[in-house]
Amino acid sequence: MDKKVKFAIIGCGHIGKRHAEMIERNEEAELVAVCDVLPKEKVGIEKFGVPFFHSTEEMLASDLDFEVVNICSPNGLHAMHSLLALENKNHIVCEKPMALTKADCEAIIFKALQVHKNIFCVMQNRYSPPSVWIKDVIENKVLGDIFMVQLNCYWNRDERYYKKGGWKGDARLDGGTLFTQFSHFIDIMYWLFGDIKDINAKFNTFNHKGLTDFEDSGIVSFNFANGGMGSINYSTSVWDKNLESSITIIGSKGSVKIGGQYMNTVEHCHIKDYEMPELSDSNPANDYGAYKGSAANHHFIIENVIDTLKGRNTITTNALEGLKVVEIIERIYSLKN
Repeated sequence: MDKKVKFAIIGCGHIGKRHAEMIERNEEAELVAVCDVLPKEKVGIEKFGVPFFHSTEEMLASDLDFEVVNICSPNGLHAMHSLLALENKNHIVCEKPMALTKADCEAIIFKALQVHKNIFCVMQNRYSPPSVWIKDVIENKVLGDIFMVQLNCYWNRDERYYKKGGWKGDARLDGGTLFTQFSHFIDIMYWLFGDIKDINAKFNTFNHKGLTDFEDSGIVSFNFANGGMGSINYSTSVWDKNLESSITIIGSKGSVKIGGQYMNTVEHCHIKDYEMPELSDSNPANDYGAYKGSAANHHFIIENVIDTLKGRNTITTNALEGLKVVEIIERIYSLKN
């Protein structure tokens, strides 16, 4: 077997541990280091049995050999940690969002080009069978001209999620609901239909006053640059548990709705002269106890990193796509002022 691709992880929260597990399960990957600002015993990373560091700088300055650094820190630190890893001549795997501003994304891309390293943006929902299927349907114009697209994201995030003293809900470190909860679905929409323009938006905070620095709900409408109109309706004010993440597409030759809690089930497909194929089962959601996240497809991310570095494939979500998602959210949020 070729030599293993060696990984290090910044940030040992839920998602950092998910990355560690996926690296350990891949026979072509090796986890060699992790770091977090919290004490080792508090983050529960002992089972991975690799050197633990208290700072990014300390880990990068060590004599350990690793090619890839996985950025799993709070959103507002992604840009700083990505730039440090690139300065250290590492490839980076960056959890969503790539950064909290377009300008920071541009700085990361500029540095990556300077040091000839890859940026892998984590948008694992692209790997779910309904996403793969609808991408093929749209690219082959099976639905004809796209008239309307509606994205609905209705989740529960309450005091069980927004713990006092944590980074979630903090404007500087979290960035907002569209960045932390729903950027995956904005990525899918951009991946399928391209950029948006003529944006209008309304925002409200219904039951998160005192929990977060930002809105918990919004209604956004726009036109697509490629034709057709769309909307995003979202909320984290749903009581007790997630309701749905869905996309409804109306085209000149038919209509499709992909729903379920995580856009993981084709609920409606009615297209002229078209028979819906049987899709593979979607992976279950990431389960964090009181709340759930998007589909557990992170093993595909690690596979794509290894395949790309070994010359067998190309990056699934590249840095410019990561930048575009951030830029779209930034433009939507600019309407708050």
